Amino acid sequence: MKKSNLLIFLLLPLFCLAQSNLKLKGKVSNETTPLEWADVSILNSEGKIIDGYTTKQDGTFEINLKKGNYKIGISLLGYAEYEKEISIEKDTDLGIIILKETAENLGEVVIKTKKNTVEQKIDRVVYNLENNISVSCGDALAAINKAPGVVVQGSRITILGKGASRVMVDGRMIELSGEELDSFLKSISANDIKSIEVIANPPAKYEANGTGGIINIILKKGMRDSWKNATTMSYDQNKYGIYTLRNSFFYNKNKFRFAFSGNGRVGNTNNTEDLDIYYPTGLWQLRDVSKQKENSLSGRFSLDYDVSDKTTIGFQYLNESYNPDMNSNTVIKIFNNSDSVDSLLINKGFNNKYSGSKTYNAHLISKLDSIGRKVSVDLDYFSYDSRFDKNFVAKTYLPDGTYQNTNQAARNNSSQGIDNFSLKADMEHPMKAFDLSYGGKISFIKSNSDVFYYNTISGNEILDPNQSNVFEYKENNQAVYFNGNKKFNDKFSIQLGLRLESTQTNGYSETLNQEIKNDYLKLFPSLYLDYQLNDIHGFNFTYGKRINRPGFGLLNPFRSYINSNSYSEGNPFLRPSFSDNFDFTYSFKKNLRTNIFFNQTTNGYGVVFTSNPEINTQIVTRENYFNESSFGIGESYAAEVTNWFETQTSVYLLGSKTSFTSNINAVPSNSEQLYFTTENTFSLSETTKLQLEYFYSSPFRKGLYEIGYMSGLNLSVRQSFLKNNLQLNLLLNDIFNTSYLKGYKSIVNGVTQVYSQNESSRFARLSVTYNFGNKKIKVQERDFGNKEEKKRTGK
Repeated sequence: MKKSNLLIFLLLPLFCLAQSNLKLKGKVSNETTPLEWADVSILNSEGKIIDGYTTKQDGTFEINLKKGNYKIGISLLGYAEYEKEISIEKDTDLGIIILKETAENLGEVVIKTKKNTVEQKIDRVVYNLENNISVSCGDALAAINKAPGVVVQGSRITILGKGASRVMVDGRMIELSGEELDSFLKSISANDIKSIEVIANPPAKYEANGTGGIINIILKKGMRDSWKNATTMSYDQNKYGIYTLRNSFFYNKNKFRFAFSGNGRVGNTNNTEDLDIYYPTGLWQLRDVSKQKENSLSGRFSLDYDVSDKTTIGFQYLNESYNPDMNSNTVIKIFNNSDSVDSLLINKGFNNKYSGSKTYNAHLISKLDSIGRKVSVDLDYFSYDSRFDKNFVAKTYLPDGTYQNTNQAARNNSSQGIDNFSLKADMEHPMKAFDLSYGGKISFIKSNSDVFYYNTISGNEILDPNQSNVFEYKENNQAVYFNGNKKFNDKFSIQLGLRLESTQTNGYSETLNQEIKNDYLKLFPSLYLDYQLNDIHGFNFTYGKRINRPGFGLLNPFRSYINSNSYSEGNPFLRPSFSDNFDFTYSFKKNLRTNIFFNQTTNGYGVVFTSNPEINTQIVTRENYFNESSFGIGESYAAEVTNWFETQTSVYLLGSKTSFTSNINAVPSNSEQLYFTTENTFSLSETTKLQLEYFYSSPFRKGLYEIGYMSGLNLSVRQSFLKNNLQLNLLLNDIFNTSYLKGYKSIVNGVTQVYSQNESSRFARLSVTYNFGNKKIKVQERDFGNKEEKKRTGK
């Protein structure tokens, strides 16, 4: 499909004309006064909601409908629901509709409702954060780690058994991964998050990239006809201290919705890394201790305006900057074959780092008619900039500390800039037989990165052209999709999707005068079956085909030095991997979930920690080197056991089978993994809550790597004052300091490497949050429906 034709296809829904409609109006009241904010729903003959409205201050409502038979439903908290069948042949006025107060409302009893912590939908699992107090005053990265079946390990976010996951915010893909994605998520306050959607097999509406599914963060939208401000101050204590200030403001009045949040963070963390490399000449034992800045500043601004009852336009802007400058002190003990220390290599360095991103979004949402046809258009621009400048000096000493020589001295600096522009249009088109949605997207991505290496051993900076490079990468994508959903009855529904994606890439190394091009067209099907036998038993099956494209940083062929005897380099010849994902879920009373899954990955790529025994140097490379089958079964229980005790507990048994497809001089090895997590909340009083969390991951082997056990125990307490407007929180995270990565082992080229890393996983946090504003009206959430994406950086 040519780009011009695709652009026309994307814009076609904008020109769809609404059909001629008739007016249905009325007024909702109790025995004495009009009722504002009553929900008015219009249902068709099949019982499906096709339109809705919220009554105005004087209790009136007005809805446009075609001729036909309908059912009207009206509901408001504290009042009995109202239902009536109506026939529309002309403009109709229902007059005054009287709602009767319930007994609870008449007795002035305060009614409290809260959503289930975990909700199963046909194509995703929804995790509601309101009941979790340990993430209060934390960030989005910590919140994601609490979602069922999701694990955050280092800079990698995964759905258990499925691999690395991509992250969206309000349905828009974040174009980052790895450390860059971590810093972005840390800039979002957990208090601004309404829920987290875990989408193991994303529907055709979403981009097919990413074998590990999608994590979608849904932000709070504020309340109708109200304003609210929340200010949070917190202090984290690890070896060093971190101060955080967050503020969120929501304003929602008449046709305007406005939101602003700002986050500032200042302080340091203590990071340690241990690496044992067993060279033929003897063990090299590396220990690195670094003090890393955690200074960051971020903000989010959004504005929506209702042009009419049917059309909304909006704008959103996100900005984030992060300065993780780091002083490192690496000591390498070099042993001989007699296990005696021959010498010491001490590497001292300073890394001046910066990363920043900006996201702009303009969107339009319009209801075209009363049968539910809706069009949404998104225009997105995303930019990312990162820089690092590392100076290091490596000196050799005898075991007694006598200086021998300067082994290496260098300056290694790099920068990367990414620009992404995308246009997306979606159409929701309910039909008599089934609900149809379709749309398309075009995106243009450009990444420029450079690496310069200067030898400074003489005291002067001398550029080494053999270790320097300028690399440019371009990627263009065009996609169209169709998705059909059919609800046969209250028990059974089916959803089918097809997504067609065309991709063109061009990677060019200016230094090597080397150009790599790709051009491919792929079809990605998806299937969802949902059967609810009754209120007790439910069954859900999903299938999806996915692609995993290499991130920009992985394609840059030149190296950046970690220390004097360790460097990392990309691979411009990396190719995408593909996966087929199958999931089956059985739900019992909506509290107990059994999940069985199977995933098949072909042409998989990943990081390979290899070594050159001749020069005793560690090399971190990227390769397409494996095919893999992953499988597992999980049991999850989430329930409010009593009015003072709530639990969310899961246990997974995971396995895999891996075969190597390239000659990396290693042997695959696989074993089972047990993963257990439990989160228990105790309401000690109306104003005091205590939460205990624990997780355990057994040692396991998967493909090239063996990973040691991990576990963690967290304790958090929340005390509320001033009718919950003031909250004091205490969090003790990883009390026994056991949740960090350890025993990460691989054997390549006959050289065994064992790695561990602890990024201040144990810390204490004290925080205070104050909420104020006009909060009289109940929350009214809007689902924008224009969900989409941005992409990858430096996986």
